Amino acid sequence: MNTKEYISSGILESYILGLASPEEAGILECVMKNNAEVKAAFEEAQKTLEDLATAQAVAPPADLKSKIWNKIQQEQNAEEEKPVFSADIPAAKPQEEIRIQGNNNWKVYTVAASVLLLVSVGGNIFWMNSQKETKEAIAKMETEKNAQNLAMQRLNQKMEMVSNPDMKMVKLKGVEKHNDSKAMVFWDTKTKDVYLDAESLPKAPEGMQYQLWAIADGKPVDAGMYTEEKDSKIALANIPNAQAFAITLEKEGGSPVPTMENMYVMGEI
Repeated sequence: MNTKEYISSGILESYILGLASPEEAGILECVMKNNAEVKAAFEEAQKTLEDLATAQAVAPPADLKSKIWNKIQQEQNAEEEKPVFSADIPAAKPQEEIRIQGNNNWKVYTVAASVLLLVSVGGNIFWMNSQKETKEAIAKMETEKNAQNLAMQRLNQKMEMVSNPDMKMVKLKGVEKHNDSKAMVFWDTKTKDVYLDAESLPKAPEGMQYQLWAIADGKPVDAGMYTEEKDSKIALANIPNAQAFAITLEKEGGSPVPTMENMYVMGEI
């Protein structure tokens, strides 16, 4: 696994969220000491998660703190308003009075502890919800990042083809009922390989597939079946000679001859 694959594996986010195993954490800490790129990516991910946590933080109710202290104060005031013991109480009683007052103080502390426990539980619930939202946001970010990377790869591939002097570009325009459709054929004049950019065509219905045709000496020649995975990346066929190209919508797997009423685009060289 190279550096970029290691960074994009999700280990940085797992470590920051405390989800990494001790072994994974140890390896990452060792890697960061010896790899500036991984360390920089870690710091960037850490800042991103901190910003995300700050943005999505959920504060406890504003009046919760005042309610806690009001409750404690009420308990203390209630203790102060209790009748004072008479001076006639035998000498042995002060110890009992201290014990009683001590017990009452413990009641106040118990109430405070219970309320604080409630606050703590509430805080944990808020934290857990925030953690869940953070994980969902990270997953969404990863999905968007992967989609952007894929789109950038396709764009780079097309740019390489456009800048290749051996590559002939043939624009295919919509015909009849499909005037808004368009596509682009890249024909390597040296190798005679044919590539197709058909992302602008409507998505093929279930069980159907676009088929590319080369028109050579006035006859249609099968130039391969199109799939999104092959778009501008994998040659559909090797065509030594052609005067035009066209695309039809056929049953999945293709047809030996083009279905003319299902022709979408065509372009001359």
